[in-house]
Amino acid sequence: MEFLVSKGDYIRYLKRSLLLVLVCVIVLVCTDQDYYSLLGVSKEASSREIRQAFKKLALKLHPDKNQNDPNAHENFLKINRAYEVLKDEDLRKKYDKYGEKGLEDQQQGGRYESWHFYRYDFGIYDDDPEIITLDRGEFDAAVNSGELWFVNFYSPRCSHCHDLAPTWREFAKEMDGVIRIGAVNCGDNRMLCRIKGINSYPSLYVFKTGMQPVKYYGDRSKESLKNFAMQYVTSTVTELWAGNFVNAIETSFASGIGWLITFCAERGDCLSYQTRLKLAGMLEGLVNVGWMDCGTQGELCDNLDISSSTTAYFPPGATINNKEKGGVLFLNSLDAREIYQEVMQHLPDFDTISAASLEDRLAHHRWLLFFQFGESDKSNVQEFKKLKFLLKDEHIQVGKFDCLSSPTICNKLYVYQPCLAVFKGKGTGDYEIHHGKKILYDIVAFAKESVNSHVITLGPQNFPDKEKEPWLVDFFAPWCPPCRALLPELRKASKHLYGQLKFGTLDCTVHEGLCNMHNIRAYPTTVVFNQSDVHEYEGHHSAEQILEFIEDLRNPSVVSLTPETFVELVQRRKQEEIWMVDFYAPWCGPCQALMPEWKKMARMLSGLISVGSVDCQKYYSFCHQESVRGYPEIRLFPQKSNTAHQYYSYNGWHRDSYSLRGWALGYLPQVSVDLTPQSFTEKVLNGKDHWVIDFYAPWCGPCQNFAPEFEILARTVKGKVKAGKVDCQMYAQTCQTADIRAYPTVKFYPYQGIKKNVLGEYIDSRDAKGIADLLNEKLEAIQNKGKRKKSRNKDEL
Repeated sequence: MEFLVSKGDYIRYLKRSLLLVLVCVIVLVCTDQDYYSLLGVSKEASSREIRQAFKKLALKLHPDKNQNDPNAHENFLKINRAYEVLKDEDLRKKYDKYGEKGLEDQQQGGRYESWHFYRYDFGIYDDDPEIITLDRGEFDAAVNSGELWFVNFYSPRCSHCHDLAPTWREFAKEMDGVIRIGAVNCGDNRMLCRIKGINSYPSLYVFKTGMQPVKYYGDRSKESLKNFAMQYVTSTVTELWAGNFVNAIETSFASGIGWLITFCAERGDCLSYQTRLKLAGMLEGLVNVGWMDCGTQGELCDNLDISSSTTAYFPPGATINNKEKGGVLFLNSLDAREIYQEVMQHLPDFDTISAASLEDRLAHHRWLLFFQFGESDKSNVQEFKKLKFLLKDEHIQVGKFDCLSSPTICNKLYVYQPCLAVFKGKGTGDYEIHHGKKILYDIVAFAKESVNSHVITLGPQNFPDKEKEPWLVDFFAPWCPPCRALLPELRKASKHLYGQLKFGTLDCTVHEGLCNMHNIRAYPTTVVFNQSDVHEYEGHHSAEQILEFIEDLRNPSVVSLTPETFVELVQRRKQEEIWMVDFYAPWCGPCQALMPEWKKMARMLSGLISVGSVDCQKYYSFCHQESVRGYPEIRLFPQKSNTAHQYYSYNGWHRDSYSLRGWALGYLPQVSVDLTPQSFTEKVLNGKDHWVIDFYAPWCGPCQNFAPEFEILARTVKGKVKAGKVDCQMYAQTCQTADIRAYPTVKFYPYQGIKKNVLGEYIDSRDAKGIADLLNEKLEAIQNKGKRKKSRNKDEL
């Protein structure tokens, strides 16, 4: 059949179609706009950059400032949601990996602050270059770097914190280079502040490696802050005179450390004591700082042609008699920062290692190497000269290598742009490239962590391929902040698993083909390769949870169920068997949070209840068939009764291992015996068995929590000790006779050939394993006592 359409109808149809397509496109753009694009930041943006971008948009788009715009509230919610996700390390990882789908179970939020809050209270120190805003992931690296830190823990809602802010900024500018001045926003870093014991704002602490943090209690003036902080600048300023001056200059060649000396004469301004001390702190380990009074040492000052106050730098090996030949540098400034910068420029750069000697030098020493391609980037290079001093206790040498001198070596190491790497004293095969911030404290922290850990950089040549030894490989991208946050945790975990599991990292921006081969679609993706078995890690970014994951791989506590094994193991379970099953989806946030707790619970229930899990993304039809409507869905399948497919769903508020375990144990058949006053007297006091008794009251919350633990104890000591329970609400007289004064109370009634004492032996523990161990010790002591008694009887005969 043929349909005839007029030209006018066709044009109208075409217009409607185009309009529909346009509407669909607009809807897609509006409902699924990328969070990074919303804030106008790149995917590699730091937390500080994300806060700064959000603040700028918040001040512009806030409904308070756009009251005539009916869409203002909705538009602001979008950028607020983007900020809430990207500022959180775990949410950001989920978003990068799964998009908004991975956040479906997270609270969407609908609240925000007033415009005034974003203008005056939000990110107080984000725009101050001298103040380093520290987040949870970088705090420990900073304060353990070896540098001196003075940190302000504040809350954006604290008025005293705002009062302090102008002074803290001035103080930071004056202390720049002497002390690292930091700030921690406890509103965004509640967990960090709680761990550090911060319970009032502002709280000011001095941190230095090897020293307990010291809290500041003085008044909050700039001078008071400066006087307090300078106490912890441990560098010294040496007073020089004719005798020790000559010795100091002559011995500087052997030590490799020169002298910065202030000569104080009648004419001209002399550097103050405070300025000299600041310089000593800024140049600690690099240059000695001293001063000389030309009023008492006039002859020496005359010999040096010093007629007015001045400051001079004498490099190692300087010649006193011929200052020009010795390279003595005279400085006219009275500003500590200017003097510091000029002296740093005259300090020697790192040694350049040749291609011929590289392998040998890296095989015998630990090295931090800067890889350059011709002329190096000059930014921060002066400050990096402190690295030798800050890393000397770790016996790490510092040098540089020019990749243009030997491209083959750099290609072999997968170095294609300027970077730095740590070599661990085992040649070029055992090294790790730095992917953090190119600032001093971050480099120091990386170097110290890396040389003492067992994480190496991987590439096609050394990637584990069907090796006998298991490997943990972290596939990452250097621009990805969650990736960078995970790296220190991998280093910590590698120390605990040395000799059991190898650790490596693969940069997917360099080795894209290798990452594609392993189907890597998001960063970071952490995978354990154990020959033909591959296991992906889905937990949080912490060493503890990585270790839990590895322990569970070695001794699996949770059975990964397929539709077939679910039918075989769960539905067709043995009569007395009990199963707990978690139906989950990998992209589901609450499922990811539950996973480590689920595995921990499974280990605690080992031998009592079988535990499994079903991946409902992989087996969607099966989960739908089983009426699973949300994730995670936790079900317990009890001992078989007439209803073959009966199960109980967990609806508890808490999904931690202990709460889940307590719930599950409630479905175990009781092993302990409920005792009456008559059976307590006959079986416990007059009987010939050992008994452990739980005296409880039904209304008592701790008793209810302890009940499942007591059942575990009953199963553990079955055959050696009988377990009984006495209800003290029903049988108050029995409990009073046994001197029960609190609930629950556990007592041991051992049989030793005579009637037992009604008071029994009190056991001060609520842990099944702890009580079982104690009972076994007591039983062994009773047995040994019986043997000694028999031995004495034989001797008497």
